Amino acid sequence: MLEIRDVSKTFFPNTVNERKALRGIDLHLDEGDFVTVIGSNGAGKSTVLNTIAGKLTPDTGSVSVAGKDVTKMADHRRAQWIGRVFQDPTAGTAPNLTIQENMALAFRRGHVRGLAAGVSKSRKDLFREALTTLELGLENRLTTKVGLLSGGQRQALSLLMATFSGPKILLLDEHTAALDPSRAELVTRLTEQVVAEHRLTTLMVTHNMDQALQVGNRLIMMHDGEIILELDEQEKAGKTAQDLLAEFGKIKGAVVDDKTMLQ
Repeated sequence: MLEIRDVSKTFFPNTVNERKALRGIDLHLDEGDFVTVIGSNGAGKSTVLNTIAGKLTPDTGSVSVAGKDVTKMADHRRAQWIGRVFQDPTAGTAPNLTIQENMALAFRRGHVRGLAAGVSKSRKDLFREALTTLELGLENRLTTKVGLLSGGQRQALSLLMATFSGPKILLLDEHTAALDPSRAELVTRLTEQVVAEHRLTTLMVTHNMDQALQVGNRLIMMHDGEIILELDEQEKAGKTAQDLLAEFGKIKGAVVDDKTMLQ
């Protein structure tokens, strides 16, 4: 479903600020794979997501979705296949539009928009039904402006909207990091529920190693633009956060602590 081959990316090449963000990354996700991504600050985690989404074009290598090469394709054209939720709860929604207006935009993501009404009666019923799955009472607040919702509510709505148009790939960029623990737990549970229900192929960047071990069927660790460790479902089942820290230190020959890895 997703294949990244020999992808490299350098920012500010041939200058004093040159930084190699990705160094020949290879990654393959089968349909339904849920891969969590951890690593030190500046490891290249978000750069990988931006390359898949089309926000960045790699210097070398290719990105394919469902067998289709999308390496040179603009991000808005990829939107029909790729859904994304960001760390900032305000990034995935329009605060001055209502819940139903936001959902109407998400419903048409990646498709040509005409002059027909975006919020019809039938679509309101569809929106209410979808919102009911969040168990937050938002199905009764369709005309509420999204800017009035809490961070957890907005992030749950963003998650729902990201999957509304039936994407093949779901990208989650530390989407629980800005939430308090109880809301983060709620959004994590909703994520697992949505991914399982729609059998979405998912790549989730997280700073929380316990979350990375508990969620998904595969885990990768990045450092300095490279994938330095890959664990399948069975291998990560017996690991702890301290085990991951030890692996990082062993592979890179460095002494690290929780603070280093969780930045």
